[in-house]
Amino acid sequence: MTRFGYTLMTEQSGPRELVEYAVAAQERGFDFAVSSDHYSPWLTEQGHAPYAWTVLGAVAQATTRLELMTYVTCPTTRYHPAVVAQKAATLQLLSEGRFVLGLGSGENLNEHVVGEGWPMVDVRQDMLEEALHIIRELHTGELVTWEGSYFRVDSARVWDCPDGGVPIGVAVSGGKSCERFAPLADHLIAVEPDPSLVQQFSAARSSGHGAPRAIGQIPICWDPDADRAKERAHQQFRWFGGGWGVNADLPTPAGFAAASQFVSPDQVAQSIPCGPDLDAIVRTVSAYWEAGFTDIALVQVGDEGQQQFLDQAAEPLLEKLRAASS
Repeated sequence: MTRFGYTLMTEQSGPRELVEYAVAAQERGFDFAVSSDHYSPWLTEQGHAPYAWTVLGAVAQATTRLELMTYVTCPTTRYHPAVVAQKAATLQLLSEGRFVLGLGSGENLNEHVVGEGWPMVDVRQDMLEEALHIIRELHTGELVTWEGSYFRVDSARVWDCPDGGVPIGVAVSGGKSCERFAPLADHLIAVEPDPSLVQQFSAARSSGHGAPRAIGQIPICWDPDADRAKERAHQQFRWFGGGWGVNADLPTPAGFAAASQFVSPDQVAQSIPCGPDLDAIVRTVSAYWEAGFTDIALVQVGDEGQQQFLDQAAEPLLEKLRAASS
């Protein structure tokens, strides 16, 4: 059965609101919640960027059933992998086993802020692989010393470590990344409904590790007024059409604003379903389960109207999604 999640968009809402939305998402029947982990919003109009790990800790205490996940954290520049291992273990204990650590190679927008520069993509992939090994080692609860190409760990131990560590999902974008990271991860993360990714990731898994989950994400902009929905999607999410090749390397909201200045509301609405039509949203989301994704997180665009979406549209939408995907 396909599982449906709710996205805690740290770029468009403040920390207290995000916790309230998570509680409401659990009440409305969402299976899980994923949180972005940004130091900056993509666009100044979004206006927020609270610390995801503090928000998730609060959500872990405010909810009882909702699975939680970072979507995604970069464990290489802004965070040292030893620190990621510690806070992931802590969150797993706080949530009583409801946390999945989602990892990726990062975006310049968030990672450049610590002044360490922004490596080329091949280096970022090498760093991510090394970070994964370090996190796995530390999640054994044993003393770890590591001398690698990019990171050092000196006599470190995660003292509060859950039995079995923390499940890890890794963001992939093609066959090479599937071959490289599938043996090191438990689950696949991707933002395109590409069936070849699911197939390649599963094929590259180490034998005996079981079938991975394939966790996708898709933006929607529900609103009773279709024109208002289109306007909000354009204001908040026009950066979305740039694609990973562009979005990973732009350093500031000003850069995203310049890159998306000629994107029209109609163009945004071609890729993001806008308005009250729940069936149109279901048709768009269906590309993911048809591609073999097991988990799909919805992004309701914009803080304005977020509570209205949860109160009026979330439950009937989930009912339609579950009926269509079964």
